[in-house]
Amino acid sequence: MPLHTITPLAPDALLGLWHLTDLPPDLLALLPQAALYAPLQPAGRDETRARQWLAGRALAHALLAELTATPALLRNDPNGRPFFEQLPEYAVSLSHSGEWVAGVVAARGRAGTDIELVRAKAQKLAPRFLSETERADAGDDTAKNSLYWSAKETLYKLHSRRGLVFKEQIQLNPFGLRKAGVLTGHLLTENFRSQHQIQYQLLGPNYVLTHCFEPDAPSLSH
Repeated sequence: MPLHTITPLAPDALLGLWHLTDLPPDLLALLPQAALYAPLQPAGRDETRARQWLAGRALAHALLAELTATPALLRNDPNGRPFFEQLPEYAVSLSHSGEWVAGVVAARGRAGTDIELVRAKAQKLAPRFLSETERADAGDDTAKNSLYWSAKETLYKLHSRRGLVFKEQIQLNPFGLRKAGVLTGHLLTENFRSQHQIQYQLLGPNYVLTHCFEPDAPSLSH
């Protein structure tokens, strides 16, 4: 079944994983109000992109159904962040990589999540997105470089502001890599500094998953 797992982060917040195996027509048929989603699909003939987009919405609706029976349409704000049009106070974050889609839906606060395929590309790009301290900590470990990238993506989504410089404004404390754990991250902007706890886990040898849910943070406007 494409819906792989649903994990509670709190009584009103859920993390979900979707295994991307269905074709676009089958995924579209899973969506409530499918006729409304059909014209919103990405343009072009890239089937992989269409599958990821549709699976993300199928996952978001599966999580939403666990929290409320209120019907809602998932849209994207000007920053690209997904939100339920009829439930603007809900936090939604989606990510996809390879054969997996990850999502968080929460009835309050704010959330970010990211899933990444472990690959050498993260290490190759490390000089562009990691500080010198982070690069020294990640070293030649492909999984650790991928995890650093994923955790920074999660914080970027949590903050929901375009233009953040990953290398300078999103920073992570050095850590020892385990199968699952918590990373401490920092957002450093012109006006404020904040600290955040990012949960992570290794999904087998090929994927890393990160997520952050902050129930007491004010919901972001759309």
